[in-house]
Amino acid sequence: IADMEAELSGYEEGCRSAEKFIALVDKYQNFDELTTYMLNEFVEKIVVHERDRKGSIETTQEVEIYFNFIGKYLPPHFGEVEMTSEEIEEMKKREARKDRLHQNYLKRKASGKQQEYYERTKAKKKAEMDAKKEEIRQEDIAKGVFVPVSLLPPAEPKKGVVSA
Repeated sequence: IADMEAELSGYEEGCRSAEKFIALVDKYQNFDELTTYMLNEFVEKIVVHERDRKGSIETTQEVEIYFNFIGKYLPPHFGEVEMTSEEIEEMKKREARKDRLHQNYLKRKASGKQQEYYERTKAKKKAEMDAKKEEIRQEDIAKGVFVPVSLLPPAEPKKGVVSA
């Protein structure tokens, strides 16, 4: 009896959750722009798993999306793709290449060559990023969105106010 009551309680809770989710879907049936508030109402959490191959440009990474009221959802047809023999062969070649590149990366990492590469390219990448930041900052200054402190008029200290 206790097991049946627990199962019935779970079923009723599932029905209530489904009704709440359907009400939420009905609420946003027609919209022109997806807002942060809407996403927060629909999505409970997003779990991003570690990449399959570190150091690889082309790799897979699992992402799970849990919706409010219904939990993790996978569409019924997800993962059921029919592939031709040519597509399967091409995919095997790509995977073999990825594995080979990943093994090379692991060897470079173990020997220290990967760290040497990072050190060589770090300054160049930092300079590129700083240049991009400066370009954006100059655009913001031109638009009046950002005003550097150096361009503000000097403020005189007020009498009787202790500055921190």
